[in-house]
Amino acid sequence: MNTLSKVSDGLALTPADAFAAAGAVMPGAFRRTALAPGVKLAVQNLTMCYANGHTALRDFNLSVNAGEVVVVLGSNGSGKSTFMKCVVGINRPTTGSVNLAGRDLIKLSGESLREARLPLALISQNANLVKRRSVIANVCCGALGRHRTLATALGRVPRAAIEPARAYLDEVGLLHLERQRAGTLSGGQAQRVAVARALAQQPDVLLADEPVASLDPEAADEVMRLLRRLASEDGLAVIVVLHQPDLAMRYADRMVGLRRGVMEFDRPASEVSAQQIANLYVTEAS
Repeated sequence: MNTLSKVSDGLALTPADAFAAAGAVMPGAFRRTALAPGVKLAVQNLTMCYANGHTALRDFNLSVNAGEVVVVLGSNGSGKSTFMKCVVGINRPTTGSVNLAGRDLIKLSGESLREARLPLALISQNANLVKRRSVIANVCCGALGRHRTLATALGRVPRAAIEPARAYLDEVGLLHLERQRAGTLSGGQAQRVAVARALAQQPDVLLADEPVASLDPEAADEVMRLLRRLASEDGLAVIVVLHQPDLAMRYADRMVGLRRGVMEFDRPASEVSAQQIANLYVTEAS
C-alpha cells in the first residue's frame, strides 16, 4: 500500500505512528502565531533522589520565557537527562514543581497529566521516525493527541491534519520531500522532520534532548538555526540539552551549567566564560 493511501477517515497510519504521537495537539491553523510574552515553563526546587540513595538533581530552578533559547550543558551524569525526564513526567522528582501553563505537572497523573502536558513537545537525539512511512505521514503523527477516537486508536489521521502538516514541513524547508519514505532521509533531514512533527503539536515549550549529537557539524548548525528561528519568530520557549559548548555560544540566549546534579550557573550566553564551561567537565580525583 502506498504510504499516502487514503481511507475513509484520512491517512492510514500504523499503531507505531499513533504511539509516537501520544500527547500531541491538533493544530488550529496552518501557520503558527507568535505566543504572548512571559514565562512558559517554571521549574522550582527540583530534587531527584533515587532509591539507592543517589541524588541526581539537587534544588534545581529554571524559568524559560517565550522566544528564548536556553541551553543546558554538563558532562555525562551531571543531571541533564534527569531534569528532562522530570519535566516530561518520566521521572517523578522527590521534591519540587514543574509549572506549565499554570499547572504543576508533578501533582498530576493519568489523563490529567496527559492533558496538562499538551503544550510541551519533545525532540530526542534520534528522530524516531517510522522509516517505512512517508515524511508527511510522520509529521501528521503530531496531530493525533486531541483526536482520541476509534479511528485514531486504529492509527488513522483525519484529513484535516494533512494540510497543516504540509505547512510545518514547509516551515522546516522540507515540503519537497513530503512523499519520500522517512527511511531514505539524511540525519539532518530526519531531525528537521522531527521538528515539524513537534510543531504539529502546537506547543508553547519545545524540549530538545541532544538533538544534534549524531549529526555532522553542518547538519547540527542547520538544526540549531531552525530552533533559534522558532524561538525568535514563533515565540516558542526552547530548552536544548547539548554537549557542544560552541553551538551553545552561537545560538543560546542563556546557558545553564550542571555539575553533579547542582546548577553551577544560569547566565546570558554572552556572560559565560570558557573557564566556567571547562569547569563543568573537570573530573575530580578520588
